[in-house]
Amino acid sequence: MWIDYHTHHARCGHAAGELEEYVLRGIELGLKQLGLSDHMPLIHVDPAKYYEGMAMPLEEFPRYVEECLELKEKYRDRIDIRVGVEADYIEGYEEDIAKLLEPYPWDYVIGSVHFLGEWDVTDFRQLHNWEGKDVDEVYAQYYDAVQKAARTGLYDYIGHIDVIKRFGQKPTKDVYDLEKQTLDAVKEAGLAIELNASGLRMPAAEMFPSRRMLEYCLAEGIPLTVGSDAHDPTKLAQYLDQAYALLKDLGFTELATFDRRRRIMVPIE
Repeated sequence: MWIDYHTHHARCGHAAGELEEYVLRGIELGLKQLGLSDHMPLIHVDPAKYYEGMAMPLEEFPRYVEECLELKEKYRDRIDIRVGVEADYIEGYEEDIAKLLEPYPWDYVIGSVHFLGEWDVTDFRQLHNWEGKDVDEVYAQYYDAVQKAARTGLYDYIGHIDVIKRFGQKPTKDVYDLEKQTLDAVKEAGLAIELNASGLRMPAAEMFPSRRMLEYCLAEGIPLTVGSDAHDPTKLAQYLDQAYALLKDLGFTELATFDRRRRIMVPIE
């Protein structure tokens, strides 16, 4: 089952390409399912403090969903489109996130932690925020946020679960116990995670999550889906051949897909 569940387009401000370009590229690549999953608008950062292209404007959100649904119908005989969103977990804003998501007919909602407060740890323009920080403490804060996200009931799966390693900052202590605690929280919440291949094009030079976290998922029966996290139609499905090969090598036989917030396991082909 050749799928890609993690994509972004021009509305979010820091990606290229229109939604239809992703759909046409997905057809060209032979994807069986394509997940459209752009970032939700930010609800906790003053727009006056935004970096350029930081987020989809709130007024664009309904139009994003509308266009996804239009494309799903238009191309239904050529590709199976699933309508999703990557919804940032922000501690203290759980009710606001729920209200923002509630009106729309999602197939799936990705729960991702990008922000620790107003610091986007995944934004290269904010790398200066690491200065003077205890890396071990930042890792602990990040994984605590992921665990809280898993427990909210807002999400279907957790995105790039160890993205805190994106720019190569490494803790001084082994954080494997912290990683396992986080995966345990995912399992207890009945969620899946994704194997996000985009880490291979970043300083981390490793997919999200690491092989040892994937091994733990296999042992604990935590389901996985896959995504390229493409921010350009030309990057759709990038490195997914390596992601599939890794999953098969580890012994995974199924992938999680989603339809109207219902998880459906399909064989890896």
